Amino acid sequence: MSVLGVGIDLVEVESFSRQLSLPGTTFPDGTFTAQELAIAEEAARSAHCYSSARSRHLAARFAAKEAFVKAWSSARAGSPPVMNEVDWLGLEIRKDPWDRPSLHPRGATADRVRESLGDIRVDLSITHEDSMAAAMVVISTDNRVGVER
Repeated sequence: MSVLGVGIDLVEVESFSRQLSLPGTTFPDGTFTAQELAIAEEAARSAHCYSSARSRHLAARFAAKEAFVKAWSSARAGSPPVMNEVDWLGLEIRKDPWDRPSLHPRGATADRVRESLGDIRVDLSITHEDSMAAAMVVISTDNRVGVER
């Protein structure tokens, strides 16, 4: 296994929550897949404070997507950053039966990742507390958990 890139991101939950609640915002629908939004709703319904739980959950997923973009960009040293190549809906955070998160590039974004890096493995760790959400991504050549075809 060879590490190609590492990325980390930190999101302040309160300001992120304000962004989610702006009147007429399309940010959530343009950033999170239907599955991610449904999982956030499910997590929020089971929490004591609905809106803060939903915001915390989505802030952590947004941090994961940002961390992936940073890792992908660092893996392409000597090339321009990939920010303009990213469709946020082309990065999906999923959870396994034990609630462990994983990040899956898909569609055109997966194609761009594969063209620039080949077959990769994406390792993700996320965390959130009341006021902050953070994520770290490591991209490596070990493709046991790779980009979807």
